[in-house]
Amino acid sequence: MRTLISTAFVSLDGVVEAPGGEPGYRNSGWTFKQVEFAAEAYEIKGREQQEATAMLFGRTSYEAFSPVWPDMAEFADYKPMPKYVVSTTLTDDDLVEGWGETTILRSLDEIAALKATEGGPIIMHGSATLNRNLSDAGLIDRYHLMVFPVLLGAGKRLFSGKDKDAQKLKLVEHEAYANGIQKNVFDVIH
Repeated sequence: MRTLISTAFVSLDGVVEAPGGEPGYRNSGWTFKQVEFAAEAYEIKGREQQEATAMLFGRTSYEAFSPVWPDMAEFADYKPMPKYVVSTTLTDDDLVEGWGETTILRSLDEIAALKATEGGPIIMHGSATLNRNLSDAGLIDRYHLMVFPVLLGAGKRLFSGKDKDAQKLKLVEHEAYANGIQKNVFDVIH
């Protein structure tokens, strides 16, 4: 069984929308507009590239990352990695070329089947809607959360407001940085 890791930049009040400057959100770019940069806070991002063996995206995040990341040196280790995009609307013609093998998945059942295969960790960046659905379905095994010291109020949240049973987490790694960012790595207790 493969490990599914959700990695996210999240505000203290749980917002994950448009941290890097994606258009359409009033606080777009909040990770660099609201908090002083500290390179050491992002060490886990490089480690994620080394440890992951596949990537999972929702459609919106795939459409935001796929035109940019393939040519960025910071994300070079992701280029040859297999990618999976969860969408009911995308077709193979919508996928970018030159960013490794990409497969479209249509359902949570297909994600569960992917997790049941042999192989290493699958990392999911962004993908707020997909994250909420996977969390509610109990399919996420680990969270890599970079919590930023900012309250954004409105915006897409990392977790749904769905009434469900409690899910216990185990803190396996944490650190606080001088700029106020906190790294929290949680394993989900299944």
